[in-house]
Amino acid sequence: MMKKKVLKPEDIMKYEIAEELGLLDKVREQGWKSLTSKESGKIGGIISKRNKENKEKAGSK
Repeated sequence: MMKKKVLKPEDIMKYEIAEELGLLDKVREQGWKSLTSKESGKIGGIISKRNKENKEKAGSK
């Protein structure tokens, strides 16, 4: 029996972005290592952008 891994909020965001970019099936089938550097960079850039936006929203409250 496999244990289910508890995902952190940043992991959830990473999966959501992969899904938005149409990469989720590839990640599920072959793992994160199967992504090209361009695909990984795209995910990382979007994560950075969203984190910055979230910090700005939190600061303006």
